[in-house]
Parts: sequence; structure tokens; C-alpha cells
Amino acid sequence: MADKEKERKAKMNSLITDLKSGNEKKISKALKGLQVNGDDEAIFPIIEVWSNGVSEKSEQEIIQFLGDIKSTGSADIIIEILLDPNFKNIRHPLLSTIWNSKVDYSTYLVDFVTLATQHDFMVTLECITIIENLDGPFEEHHFLDAEIILREFAEKHQSGKAEEEKKLKLIGELKVILKDLESRIIDL
Repeated sequence: MADKEKERKAKMNSLITDLKSGNEKKISKALKGLQVNGDDEAIFPIIEVWSNGVSEKSEQEIIQFLGDIKSTGSADIIIEILLDPNFKNIRHPLLSTIWNSKVDYSTYLVDFVTLATQHDFMVTLECITIIENLDGPFEEHHFLDAEIILREFAEKHQSGKAEEEKKLKLIGELKVILKDLESRIIDL
């Protein structure tokens, strides 16, 4: 069994090398190979390649690949990347892969609220879409933490500029959505 695992890891490393080649055909072939031979360790290199810039075709293939991931362990990696300022250039499209994903991100409710308050209108909108589609169950502390983040945001951002007004309105909608989701709290 150990030899098979070593063989798979070697194949995955070879595919990651091809992924980093910059060649559109190699990237496409590597993504297909990683669907079979990859694991959660392949996510970060894929994101790095995407963040460094790829063709539109390769970007669509990467988005499709990320949306098709079923591994629950992938959620930790994706959230870590979303919170990393080094990947701000792909944050919005990466968020769109989440609400198309088969992975449950319910435990990351607070992270989505944080992202919604810290970034631009489009990121806020994506986060709200994700939050609306979370299945739960949720824990009470998620809502308490989210409420604190929203309250702090409201205190810092009073109305003024038009863009700020639109975001404040969205954050207000987020508060309503969270109240609705609060009914899905689990008791521990």
C-alpha cells in the first residue's frame, strides 16, 4: 500500500510541475490528472498558479476544478486562502466556487462575515450568497461572533459615499439573514 501512495504522490508532484509550466495545454492536462491523483495538498499550488495569472480558458478550468472538489478538508485550505491578502486578486472568483461547491462551509460562518465586512461590495455580495446557502447546523457562538463583527463594522462605517451606502445596505441584509439562520443553532 505504501508503494501505491508514493506512486500517487510522485504523479501528483509531476502534475503540479506541469500546472506551473504556464503552458495552457499542460495546465489543462494537469488539472484533469489532479482530479484523479490529487489530494487537498494540490489546492494551494493550483491557487498560486491562478493568482499569478493564467489564460481565461485555464481560469475557467481552475474554477470548475475547485467547484468540483468534494473533500471536506479542502474547506480549511480555501478559507485560509480567502483570508490571505496575497490572494486578493482572485478572492471574488474563488468565493463563487464555494456556493457552487458540494463541501459544507457552515462552520466558517464567521469567516464569511469577516470577509463581507473587510472587502469591497462584490466580495460582500458573494459572502451573503454563500451565507444564505449554508445548510448548518450552526453553533450559538458563531452568531455571537458574527454580531460583534457586524456591530463593529456599523460603528466604524457611517453613511457617506454612495459605494459605502450600498455596502452598508448589504451588511444590513446580512444581519437579517443571520437572524433567520440563528434558528438552526445546535445545542452542544
